[in-house]
Amino acid sequence: MSATEAEIQVATTTKKVKKLKPARKQVKPGEVEKKEAPQTGKEYNIWYNKWAGGDREDSYSNKVKSQTRCNIKRDAGLTRANTTGNKYCCLFFARGCCPYGWECEYLHMLPDESTALPDTSKDCFARDKFADYRDDMGGVGSFQRQNRTLYIGRIKETGTGAETEEVVRRHFKEWGKIEKIRVLQYRSVAFVTYESELNAQFAKEAMACQSLDNDEILNVRWATEDPNPTSKVAEKRRLEEMGREAIQAKMDPRIVDAVRAVRALEEGVELDDEVEEDGRESKRQRLIEEPPETAQEASPPAPQEQPQPSTGILSADALEGLKYFAEIRKKNGLGPAAPPPKAAAAPPPPAGLGLGDYASDDE
Repeated sequence: MSATEAEIQVATTTKKVKKLKPARKQVKPGEVEKKEAPQTGKEYNIWYNKWAGGDREDSYSNKVKSQTRCNIKRDAGLTRANTTGNKYCCLFFARGCCPYGWECEYLHMLPDESTALPDTSKDCFARDKFADYRDDMGGVGSFQRQNRTLYIGRIKETGTGAETEEVVRRHFKEWGKIEKIRVLQYRSVAFVTYESELNAQFAKEAMACQSLDNDEILNVRWATEDPNPTSKVAEKRRLEEMGREAIQAKMDPRIVDAVRAVRALEEGVELDDEVEEDGRESKRQRLIEEPPETAQEASPPAPQEQPQPSTGILSADALEGLKYFAEIRKKNGLGPAAPPPKAAAAPPPPAGLGLGDYASDDE
């Protein structure tokens, strides 16, 4: 193979790094027509952002289909947030109606799973979470539970459950990696679980009041906790694994090695340093025990004498411990421990009353 052919092969195998272009303006100022919600009650609830006192079905039927929709391939790009270091996404970009484009102060791209947000009490759009979910499971969500599952209601089913699942997957995979989808056939309901909670937050806003293939108006909310015991155990194991990895990433490796060494000494295991092929040192454990053949050939141990109650200052357990450490020092060749130096005896007090003793604090 000639040099030119090798260069051509290397050029074809290497992937081209795609550079992001500046984010485009999704809409022009004043293009989106703002429509007020029809009055279905007597009082307006600012917490739920709707009229109170009306029928629940009336509120669903009065929902209007969103006028805009985000297209990640076409709308994603660089903004001012990429230079300022802002890690939060633009809410209006997710809804498809941001008029600022590259001038926006927030990110115009999907949230990155590997990038941790500076504040866990906020969602990916920098909105504050609450302690509890709303009664209708809408809104921002709760900071007490990591929710990655969305409830998708009011789906128009025109085929089997597998076909409906394929339609839901095609529309929701645009917002992140999907872990699983569950469709309740003949009930117009689906549950979409993402691998990351940030992608679920983005998809909830991006698909609110949108439609799939049959011009319906979706009802996207947070899903309640899965009552399946197997799912609960799997979710608990996943959270524990995430916590363990986060703690290991923050800990100093020298502290980890020190803790392992202490644990090995307590369990009677010796750690030998070995150098692997890549130059890194690895720890290999070696049990400080006799091999099984030697242990079988060895004579049976002598019967242990029962400790006699001690009448001195030290208890029987303390004496046994001192004997044990003395044997260890003898095996290691260190010899018996040297006795502590004796303190010099204090001189006897003078017989008479001296001038320094008069009116002194010493008795």
